[in-house]
Amino acid sequence: MAAAGSAAAAAVITLSAVPAAHPAPVQAAAARPAAASVAAPAISRPMATLDAASMTQQRAAQRTAGRMLSRFGWGKRQWPPLKWLWNRESGWNKYATNPYSGAYGIPQAVPGSKMASAGNHWRTNATTQIRWGLRYIKSRYGRPRVAWDHEVAYGWY
Repeated sequence: MAAAGSAAAAAVITLSAVPAAHPAPVQAAAARPAAASVAAPAISRPMATLDAASMTQQRAAQRTAGRMLSRFGWGKRQWPPLKWLWNRESGWNKYATNPYSGAYGIPQAVPGSKMASAGNHWRTNATTQIRWGLRYIKSRYGRPRVAWDHEVAYGWY
């Protein structure tokens, strides 16, 4: 959810499996799925090298989000665009931080402290971050597909 700004500013995100004090190595541009009917912009995003523990946390966060879709009135068809969106924004890393915008967590909330409205421990709890992110998508875009289309068109949601 990197707010309007330069594409370069939105493209730098620190991804790590631990708080920002211990950043993970970052590789060059990450490939991301493009929406079927919308061409992706020429924005590259870094991709963290994930260890087994990080991959387990990523999969657990994705399972949590998948189970929460129905609570927002969305069917399974909304899962792929949500997965693409948060793959691109944070790599499903609950500690992902954008040093330029201050965006934080899986949904890249700006500022991250807004996620406190979804529950305690917003800095470290993936479920809290996902709950906040899904509420944000529902209120602003209606559904993940529309949020993804906006992300593809403008480089942020």
